[in-house]
Amino acid sequence: MIDTAAQTLTQQQASGETTVGLFTKEAFEALSLEWVRVGWSLKHYHTFTWFGLPVLQLPEDLVRLQEVIYAVRPAVIVETGVFLGGSLLFHASLLAAMGEGRVIGIDREIQPHIRTALCNHPLASRISLIEGSSTDPAVISQVRSLTEGAGPVLVILDSDHTREHVASELEFYAPLVTKGSYIVATDGIMKDLYDVPRAQTGWKNDNPFEAVNAFAARHPEFRQQQPQWLSHDSPLTENVTYWPGAWLQRVE
Repeated sequence: MIDTAAQTLTQQQASGETTVGLFTKEAFEALSLEWVRVGWSLKHYHTFTWFGLPVLQLPEDLVRLQEVIYAVRPAVIVETGVFLGGSLLFHASLLAAMGEGRVIGIDREIQPHIRTALCNHPLASRISLIEGSSTDPAVISQVRSLTEGAGPVLVILDSDHTREHVASELEFYAPLVTKGSYIVATDGIMKDLYDVPRAQTGWKNDNPFEAVNAFAARHPEFRQQQPQWLSHDSPLTENVTYWPGAWLQRVE
């Protein structure tokens, strides 16, 4: 409940009722979460393109990723999940702007028209496509050979979002990540979407967020934390994101 006269935000939940000031960090975070949930249910993220192809991401996630890419300056970005191709073009355009780097996109099935669009794109020289399951040993071997000796290497996991599949991807692809760089398991927001239209109740526990938490507990060579904001003149501290808990930085 938003009371603009009293300038308060009241939340009614099973655990009780809480009220905070409307123009506070706490209110912003509560409103942002509901905005993300409603927007996801209405396919807000289906309304953007990048360099001509659909990019199914929340714009803030792309801006935050851009900050990391500029800081890390990866020689190779590996992304599992090609789908409509826009995210590969996003990565490739940033690397082209910096004058270095290439992108490897992996998908079980790359639609012919998407493959054609990517292969004929001005950024095509920076993109390599691999068709097959991201957890297929043959695919992993091919990616390993393409990244061997390269550095830095950044990995983005955006294919099958089940906890089991993401857990496998983390184990297979984390060894490719160079010190200081990241492996990012996207779409942990599924844990907060399980009760919205178009979602599935099983997402409450079966999601990338759970896989990342378990991986971080087993792998002290990675630190699970949101990358530091490079510009920060605000009391806010949390991303408005589809990727909560997604960021794992290699520290050893």
